[in-house]
Formats: sequence, C-alpha cells, structure tokens
Amino acid sequence: MTGRLLLDEFLPYRLVRASELVSRRFAARYRAAYGISRPEWRTFAILGQLGHTTATEIGRRSAMHKTKVSRAVATLEQRGWLSRATDASDRRAEQLELTPEGARVYGELVALARAFQAELLRDLGFEAADRLDAGLAAVEKRFIREG
Repeated sequence: MTGRLLLDEFLPYRLVRASELVSRRFAARYRAAYGISRPEWRTFAILGQLGHTTATEIGRRSAMHKTKVSRAVATLEQRGWLSRATDASDRRAEQLELTPEGARVYGELVALARAFQAELLRDLGFEAADRLDAGLAAVEKRFIREG
C-alpha cells in the first residue's frame, strides 16, 4: 500500500459530508413543520421556483432518480399541493404546477428556508460565508463546464 487516503482531508468527501450535515439539519425543520421528506422538499422547491415543469426536469435539476421524483409528485398531489396536466406539445409528458394551497405552503417553506439560511450565515460568520460562497461558485463553475 502506497499510503492511506485521509478522508477528512479529501475535498470531495468533505463537500458531501458538509452537504449531508446541513441537509439533515434543514430536513428536520421542514419535516417537523410539514411532514415532508427530502425528495418531496426538493420536488416542491423546484416546482415552486419554476412555476410549472415536468417530473423529468425536476429529476434533472435535483439529481434524483425518476422513481423518487415520481413518488414525491404522487405524495404532493395527494396532499393537494400540486396538480398534473397533459402537456399540449407532448402528450406523453405531464406539466406539474402548484395548486393554490401548494403555493401557500410553498410561501411558508420559503420563509422557513430563508430563516434557516440566515441562521447558518450567522453561525458561520459573514466573512467565512462569503469565502465559502466564492469557493462553491468556483467548484460549480469548474465542473459545470465539463457537464
């Protein structure tokens, strides 16, 4: 063996671990408030941001497998938070959209997300948060180019 890989010093591992820690902390809040799972949150957040879209696009943007997206869509539809309509230009696809009740809940989730982010920024300190933002932007720019 030529040496050990120290995971605590391996940037890809640290990025995933940090993401998971933050995601879990936020997930506990929206789960407690609304009883939704992480795939449901991601689906809801993307749909709220875009206004209407397809399950395929939600999967692409969230990097979730299509079965997770499908289950999340079904659950959100059962709760009355989203509706489906056949896409006029492609009858095989469905356009998803928040219902009025879904839009109301989405607004509450936006407030919850913003409060969580503000708390996280205070905990990190604004200088560290700015450096982290710049570092993440550099990583994203580098790897988005590669597609």
